[in-house]
Amino acid sequence: MIEEKKLAVLIDGDNIPSRYVKEMMEEIAKYGRPTIKRIYGDWTSPHVSKWKNVLLESAITPVQQYAYTQGKNATDSAMIIDAMDILYAGDVDGFCLVSSDSDFTKLATRLREAGKHVIGIGEKKTPNPFIVACDKFIYLEILHKDDEEEKSGEGKITTKKYDKITPNLIRLLKNSVSDAADEDGWAFLGDVGGLILKKQANFDSRNFGFDKLTPLFQSLKGFEIETRTQANSRFKLIYVRNKK
Repeated sequence: MIEEKKLAVLIDGDNIPSRYVKEMMEEIAKYGRPTIKRIYGDWTSPHVSKWKNVLLESAITPVQQYAYTQGKNATDSAMIIDAMDILYAGDVDGFCLVSSDSDFTKLATRLREAGKHVIGIGEKKTPNPFIVACDKFIYLEILHKDDEEEKSGEGKITTKKYDKITPNLIRLLKNSVSDAADEDGWAFLGDVGGLILKKQANFDSRNFGFDKLTPLFQSLKGFEIETRTQANSRFKLIYVRNKK
């Protein structure tokens, strides 16, 4: 049995809405076992009051950080210091930084330099420097499992919006298939997905309305899909090839 990666989950409570917590923790569990779960914020402030109701349900430890100076985010500093302490303790294999704030760009870079896997989670407003500093970046908006329509902060019904499939995306997919392909042009889809993430950390088929990578490729005209069975195995392997 492959041992699960131990993850430290550090959440910027001042920057992330509490309504995403359940789906967020379920998503993180796909990548490892969150042995450390902390959320940072000024718990005397009404701004983070909604978090208080969900912390116990998810066993997340709140860390109090007073806003000593108006206009300065003390939460960022506390979270960064904690992350470095955890890094030097050597008790985890990777970090999950939950924030939409570009102030954590340098922290993500430093953790990766130390050989740690870094997953970023934030809203689509997250600045690109923080996104590309992570090994993988997941948008919170795609994690909602409710109906396609949900209420906005003003009580209005809004439709979940997906990213458009652009020529740049097609180019990224085709180049990644070519880079991972054998002499006949076929590439194992798992290898293609890993290569795409190395090139673009925020790539996720769910951004385009597809639960998995396979149906995304199947929806596009420029690719061939082949399913191969393994001897003495119930699992099937998916291969993809660029159409000539």
